[in-house]
Amino acid sequence: MKAGYGQWLVGLICGLAWLAPAEAQYPTRPIRFIIPFPPGGGTDTMARAMADRFSEALGQQIVVDNRGGGGANIGAELAAKSLADGYTWFMMTVTHTVNATLYRKLGYTLVKDFAPVSHLGSTAYVVVVHPSIPAKSIKELIALAKTQPGEIRHSSSGTGSGPHLAGELFKSMTGTSMLHVPYRGGGPSVLALVSGESKLGFTTTPSCIGQLKAGRLRGLAVSTAQRSPFLPDLPTVAESGVAGYDTSAWYGLMVPTGTPKDVITRLNAESAKVLALPDVKARLDVTGMVVQTSTPEELGRKMHAEVAKWAKVVKALNLSAD
Repeated sequence: MKAGYGQWLVGLICGLAWLAPAEAQYPTRPIRFIIPFPPGGGTDTMARAMADRFSEALGQQIVVDNRGGGGANIGAELAAKSLADGYTWFMMTVTHTVNATLYRKLGYTLVKDFAPVSHLGSTAYVVVVHPSIPAKSIKELIALAKTQPGEIRHSSSGTGSGPHLAGELFKSMTGTSMLHVPYRGGGPSVLALVSGESKLGFTTTPSCIGQLKAGRLRGLAVSTAQRSPFLPDLPTVAESGVAGYDTSAWYGLMVPTGTPKDVITRLNAESAKVLALPDVKARLDVTGMVVQTSTPEELGRKMHAEVAKWAKVVKALNLSAD
């Protein structure tokens, strides 16, 4: 009996000794990085700027998986229902904190189904117009919209997205009426603006900065309280006459709830290292993205605060989506 117990104990110890190195080797296979928008927008830009360097740091391929549609909820639900083993990452945006109260039914619960890893960055929205729009300032845009109620089409990256709410907030604060046209992401939204299909957009800086510099779109103002260091010639919406207007896009790295804490700790540390690399920062600077990292706890507090903030806006503007 004792001999048998001793053999069992030796076998257990040997088994644990064999398992320990394997666990310490995370990751041992490719990682899927789910982006809830199509290629071309700010979220996709941030993810792809980081993916290659993350692959080098972790020794495994990071596969960027664009799952756009459904107001960014298709990708979010897919990520939320994935195994919590560290091999599925998710790029959360301000859109998801809006969706938490905007949508009557969701296949996931943001604050319960995701564990925060790190805040990654933020960027201003830019109020842009197609060159056919005569307005060259926010004041001129407001005046034009008031002479054409409901006629100017403003695009966004989807119902409930940050750009959508930025537009709704603008209309509410200026007493204007314009037609919201949702697209499947920032990339398609900007393409619609360039083609003239839509005339006005509240777009993230990474989505539109190239088109602004090429003269295909005209920038009127930025959404943040201070001017953007990447577009210093553009005034803020607030200084253009809409006092108190202030909103921005931001991005956070998330994993499914239940992901091992040591994995989250490592990913948090690697995020800070990757975003501090000169080539990554330079690549993001070109797009107008401001790098901002955090602890998991800080991102968690920000997520809860943003859900509460946008819940008030959604209620005040009587917005809802199915």
